[in-house]
Amino acid sequence: MTSPAHPDDRYDEPDQLRDQVHRLLSYRATIAFAIALGLLTGVLVVLLRADRYSATSDVLVRSRMDPAFGVSNDNQVLMGTERQIALSPAVAARAAGALGEPSRADALPAGLRVTSPPNTQVLRFEYTAATARWAAQVSNAFAEAYLADRRDRTNALVVRMTSGLEQQTAQLEERIAAQEKEKGKNAAAGLRGQNEELQKRISDIRAFDTSGGDIVRRAEPPTRPSGPGRAPLIGLGLLGGLLLGIVLAWLRAALEPRARSVGEVQGALGAPVLGILPGARKGGELLEVGRAGGDRAEAYRTLAFRLRHGEGGTAGGSLLVVAPGPGGDAEAVAVNLAAALAEAGDDVLLMDATARTPGLSARLPLADGDVGDTGAPSGAAEGRVVVDAGTAGRFTLLPDTRGTGGDAPASAPLTDTLASAGSAGAVLVVTRSVLESADALAVAPRVGGVLVVGGDHTRRDELKRVRELIGCSGGRVLGAVLDIGTRRSPFLGASRPLPATAPTAAVRGAGELPAQHTEGTEQGEKLPQPQKGSPVQDDTVTASR
Repeated sequence: MTSPAHPDDRYDEPDQLRDQVHRLLSYRATIAFAIALGLLTGVLVVLLRADRYSATSDVLVRSRMDPAFGVSNDNQVLMGTERQIALSPAVAARAAGALGEPSRADALPAGLRVTSPPNTQVLRFEYTAATARWAAQVSNAFAEAYLADRRDRTNALVVRMTSGLEQQTAQLEERIAAQEKEKGKNAAAGLRGQNEELQKRISDIRAFDTSGGDIVRRAEPPTRPSGPGRAPLIGLGLLGGLLLGIVLAWLRAALEPRARSVGEVQGALGAPVLGILPGARKGGELLEVGRAGGDRAEAYRTLAFRLRHGEGGTAGGSLLVVAPGPGGDAEAVAVNLAAALAEAGDDVLLMDATARTPGLSARLPLADGDVGDTGAPSGAAEGRVVVDAGTAGRFTLLPDTRGTGGDAPASAPLTDTLASAGSAGAVLVVTRSVLESADALAVAPRVGGVLVVGGDHTRRDELKRVRELIGCSGGRVLGAVLDIGTRRSPFLGASRPLPATAPTAAVRGAGELPAQHTEGTEQGEKLPQPQKGSPVQDDTVTASR
């Protein structure tokens, strides 16, 4: 029985391939280093290798037996046997003697290669040496030495065959002489015929061609070195370097503990990626929406639109913004998200529970106005301040009063504040990282959802732990926001597309949304509500438009 198909299986093959390519391209330095190494290797081989020249001579091998002896032409020459003879020490000694280098008889065959083309009686002598002239001389010397050796062996066979026949004729002549002396001249006619036949056979054997073959092509000094030239060697070095770079990049990607793509973040966190923040903060400003333009501010507005109107989004209620581990910039996301929601017409309360000095109230531009007895501007509740987000409007900030240590748990004051936040259109809470403090786990079940802020530094195991911890605490992860920083990031090559977004003008406007962008969104839509039994179950309010 086959398992049911996953709903996203139709995206797997092409998207995984694109994801793999983007992951490999994220290690461009490794690939470039391997290519440079391969190029350097090819250049070194070109510079250090000695040129080698190959010369070839061909020998046509003929039978050394006459067909008159009953041997078939097809079986007269065994080319495998002749090849072994051509490579024998006897032939090498003859060639060395012919070259005037008898002391090199043992080393001379090192550069020799003897082959026989299929279905031929041709032996090909190919010799490779450091100079073209020497390669041609040695190749011809070996061809001539082989023929000389074969001729000597054929002559030795002729001598053995004729010596036996000569002994027979000598015996016949003695018998002929004895019979003629005893019975007369005509008595030995039969023996005389046998003797003539043997003499004819001896003459035929001695008349047989014992050369054994001919040199049909003599070796000539080659005009260029054998083997690949400079350009092919350098090209092979580049190709080898590229393959090495791809393998090294793949190994680094496979062993990389960090989440290097949107698909990996979604798989580890179990929630979608709702936004990607490009570039870096302009001038190091914490608040960008309403005070600084650019792609990053637009990304915050798009994120706010997704949270207000997307599936399972937030249009009024509470939201926890937190990073998985130390180093995450959850504060910037929370502050700019509050400004973007305020720009869209929501009454926003941002709660700072990071226990950081200086806190958000010291790093954000506060609204001008009369300061009351509590030290807060006019119009702000006790202990709260109003942040001036420029053209985006204003939102309320509740500073963290625990100090730098932050030893006191934030769950009690946050619970009280969340329970009394009924007049706020949206409540955002920012705490220290999930793996750094228990504040986030205490707040997670008391808010409508959790927004996780990650980036290039985020590890997959951290995201999995965040998913487990928030799930065990009773909270719900809405999604993730990825800060890709200033350099090119593999997150730009997402394996899955982000949700389709509406124009950011709809987010910035405080009026009604266009009809084409409000499908499935009712006027007065609310943030995801806390779970039943939560202290703030009844405290979420309708977002003002």
